[in-house]
Amino acid sequence: MEKHVVVIFPHPDDESFGAAGTITAFREQGVPVTYLCGTLGEMGRNMGSPPFANRETLPVIRKEELINACEKLDINLRMLGYRDKTMEFEDKREVANHLKRHLDELQPSLVITHFPEHAVHPDHNAMGAAAIEAIRLMEPENRPVVWAHAITNNHIEELGQPDIHNDVTPYFEQKMEAVLAHKSQASGILGKFQESSSLSADVTEAAKERLGVEQFYVWKFNK
Repeated sequence: MEKHVVVIFPHPDDESFGAAGTITAFREQGVPVTYLCGTLGEMGRNMGSPPFANRETLPVIRKEELINACEKLDINLRMLGYRDKTMEFEDKREVANHLKRHLDELQPSLVITHFPEHAVHPDHNAMGAAAIEAIRLMEPENRPVVWAHAITNNHIEELGQPDIHNDVTPYFEQKMEAVLAHKSQASGILGKFQESSSLSADVTEAAKERLGVEQFYVWKFNK
């Protein structure tokens, strides 16, 4: 069993869409989970449906949504204070050292983050790269295992099949509660799943089709 799991993503809702089922499984085992969230997603385009936020209020709303989602997932939250859509311009070594200070304190056995260059959004790629650099800077015997989440359309073609394949349908109700806690973002994203689903017009079934499996690559460090 894992000792402590640390999740490192840049945005509120990354944890819920990408890893909430896996997180729930760990929490049911009694494993502590901490989320290091890079930004407040304040530059996100979704303002709710119908809109209930504007550019000035969105950071406050997304922070509240993030706290609510983490409470539903029963995980600890640390907000890192970076600005949305600027992670790619941050000095990777400085971000890595920032992350490493948290990791040295928390001493996780497992870190979940984005797979650099296979995470679509520049913030995702940059935060994943910084997280992996932070762990690379650790002494090899102290490094946690890294599960890297790839979401590009060609990741299987370029990287092969993921190493970790978690069927999270037993935890899907909890996952959806966490996703829906991000009210400003959820309806727009789930609506896209519904529109593209050929199996069902029901948004829950469409979401289960897309979100019922969480897959990760085990990152291989060169000594």
